[in-house]
Order: sequence, then C-alpha cells, then structure tokens
Amino acid sequence: MFINRKTEIEQLSHLYSSDQAEFFVLYGRRRVGKTELLRAFCVDKPHIFFIATLSNDSEQLATFSQQIYGFNHSDVPAGFTFPTWDAVFQALADLPMHPRPIIILDEFTYLISGNKAIPSILQKVWDGKLKKTNLMLVLCGSYIGMMESEVLGYQAPLYGRRTASSLLRPLDLPSSSLFFPQYSPEEQFLAWAILGGMPYYLLNFMGNQDIFTNIRQHILDAQTGALFNEPRLLLMEELREPRNYFSILRAIAQGRTRLNEITQASGVSEATSVARYLDILQQMHLITRRVPATEKQPEKSKKGIYQIDDHFLRFWFRYVHPNQSGLDLGLADAILEQRIRPDLDHFVSTAFEEAALAFVARLAQADKLDFMPEQIGGWWDRETEIDVLAINQTEKAALIGECKWSVNPVGVNILVELKQKALILKKNHNLQKIQFALFARAGFTPALEKQAEDEGIGLYTVNSLVNNLEVNI
Repeated sequence: MFINRKTEIEQLSHLYSSDQAEFFVLYGRRRVGKTELLRAFCVDKPHIFFIATLSNDSEQLATFSQQIYGFNHSDVPAGFTFPTWDAVFQALADLPMHPRPIIILDEFTYLISGNKAIPSILQKVWDGKLKKTNLMLVLCGSYIGMMESEVLGYQAPLYGRRTASSLLRPLDLPSSSLFFPQYSPEEQFLAWAILGGMPYYLLNFMGNQDIFTNIRQHILDAQTGALFNEPRLLLMEELREPRNYFSILRAIAQGRTRLNEITQASGVSEATSVARYLDILQQMHLITRRVPATEKQPEKSKKGIYQIDDHFLRFWFRYVHPNQSGLDLGLADAILEQRIRPDLDHFVSTAFEEAALAFVARLAQADKLDFMPEQIGGWWDRETEIDVLAINQTEKAALIGECKWSVNPVGVNILVELKQKALILKKNHNLQKIQFALFARAGFTPALEKQAEDEGIGLYTVNSLVNNLEVNI
C-alpha cells in the first residue's frame, strides 16, 4: 500500500524533468517508507535499484556490477564484477541516457560501513564524469546521523555535490487515516496516536479489528506480535549503550520531561551524560525539546521539556517495556485491561494536542488565519498552560487554543477558562489581537456553539483534524 507522499513525488518528478545531472539525497528513519517512495517514483522509468546489505565489500561490488551490466544486456556472465568501485561508478556514465536512467543506492550507509572510501570515490567520479551526463543519482539511507555527517556534512567528501535532498518524515494524521477506511474518525485518530505516521506500523493494524484487539494481537503478543520487539531491535541496531537510552526513553514516556527529572528517573549517573544522550536522540529525530512558543532564544531557554516524537516509541516505552516480564509470561490480556485500557485516553491526549498544532499550521499555510504566525507550539509558566499557541510577536497577534480529549461535549466554561489564560499571555506579551479555537473529542454544547458563532471562535472536532476540514475562524 502506497499512500500520499504527493509532495515528495512532485519533488522527484521536478528533478527528473530537469536538463542536468541530478544528485538527490533521501534519508529518514527506518520504516518511514523511503524505499516504497522511490519504487513508486521510478516504476515507469528506466532505473537500477541497488539495495546495500551488511555483506562484505566485495559481495556488494559484485551485486551492483551485475545490476549495471544487466541494464544493457539480457544475460549477465556468472561471477561478473567490475574490479573496483571507481570502475563501477565510471560505468554509470556509459549507460544509455535517453530516456534518462535513475540509479538508486539504497541503504547507502551500509556501503560506507563496509568501505569508508566509497564517498570519496563517488565524489571523484561525479566531479570528473557523472555530473556531465543526464543521470539521476539517488542516495538513500536510514542512519540519519551518518547520512548527515558522511554525505551532507561540511567535512564530507560529497558535500556540495547534491542538487537536492529531503528528510522523509512520518505521515501526518490525515494521510495515516487513509490506512483505515473502515474506521470512524475517532478510531483513525486512535490508531495514529498509538502508531504514529510510520507506514510499516500502520500496515500491521487490521482495519477489520478494533483498536484494542489490534493492540493485543500485534503489539502485546510476545510470540507473534510483529511490533512487540520492533523498538528494541531498532534502537539496539542504531545505538551504542542501548541500556542507558532505554532508561532515558522510559523516563520520558512516564512523564519525566525535564533534565533533572530524567536524570533521577533513568538512573544514569550524571546530568552531563544524560544531556549527551538526549542530544543524540534529538539528532535521530526520536525526541524533541519543546519550549514555550514565545521564547525568542529557544536553545537558551530554561523552560525546555523533552518529549518522545515517535508515537509508537512513546506507547511502547509506556506500556510494553515496563511490562516486559508479564508479557513474556503470557499476561497480555491482564496488561491490556488493567494497564492500557484505563490509561489510554490520558496517553492519547498528547497526540490530540499535536494534531491540533499541525492543523493550525495547515490553516496558516492555507492563509486561513488573520495573521502569519512566527511560532506555533504550546505555552506554559509555573501556574498556567496553553495547549495551542500560534503567535506573531511583531504584529502582536495570536491564536490561542485548548484541547479536550473528553467523552463529554465541551461547554462555555472551557472557553471562559481559556480567556482567563489568554489575559496572562496578553499582559506578558502586549498582544493586541487574539483569536480563539477549541478542539474537542466529543463536540460542543449548543450554548458554546452559539457563542462561538457570535464571536468568531473556531470549533474543531476529531473529524476536523482527521479529514483536514478547514473552517474559517
């Protein structure tokens, strides 16, 4: 199943239609759908799709050599290989250039791991010959840190050669919901809140099963659950000292979000060590450091809190990792009923806020707000918290929103509370123009709907967020 990625396909198509050699770098986390994106793009175009493995360097060279030879020949001689990587890259220039060929080197970091000289060899051949051809070369990799340092970084041999690059991110809520056409908007949201926008994870849930059956079968089952060990395998493959990272991620998942809280809860001895681990997790795009949207120097803010970005990692470290022993003993049903079902609404409330922030960003992009936000995020101080804040401090304008993941319709009292919070923000930041928006799981009371209509307040439900329903504020 290939869903959405319209923007990415358009970017690739634009590069393909150019009149010069193209060197495109695509990278992103494992399971995010990089390979499927590239396969969908080149399906009707002449291409070589080489997927590197962890085999030794000579085997990789032989496999790639045979694919290149087979591009022009019906039969490939047994054991054929170019003598060197320089020769194999040189051979790319001899391929027929009309129609334009696409050469994809997937899992490029595996090639680098087997032969550190490959980036330098490719750089030399690109500069000397390939950039003068009609070739479209694509390097793709899952190790974000290595791709950024060994391919995109200033010190890397290939620095400055790429004509374009893209960090492929997980699918958003509206796109993720398309995996489950049988679900209601609320069920589609719950699936996204648990799995995030990683296509591989979404494909493991079955649309003809309810959310809790899917959790039980595909996440909690220690014997057959496809996602039971997924985060463990992912992190152990990509990280050194995985034990410390596991402890830190579990602490964050359990609600310890500040550096000192994470240090105490994780058991890692020194705050400086924890800070280093947190920095690496941010580089991997597994966690993010959030600050109030009004902070003008976010990197220096003392109000920063840490949050796991990936929804499934968040779910796994909250419910699976702490209950590993019980799940290994076959107690999945009890853990589902006693630990997960009673707590799930609290867990998904964070994702509901994230979905609201993304929705407001889409409103801004569609020019549906009365101002252009400089920042979109949350806001908090010692006594007050605002879920959604889009602000332009230059124009002294803001949109302030509240999210309620509750089974009861939201009433006027919630709007009154939000306006009281807004007074604090207005006073501290001299805001002149404020818009309001409310986001609710179960809709709104008739009284609130009438007041919202009179005052021009945006009211949004789960259906609005899932289906990206734009309503004028």
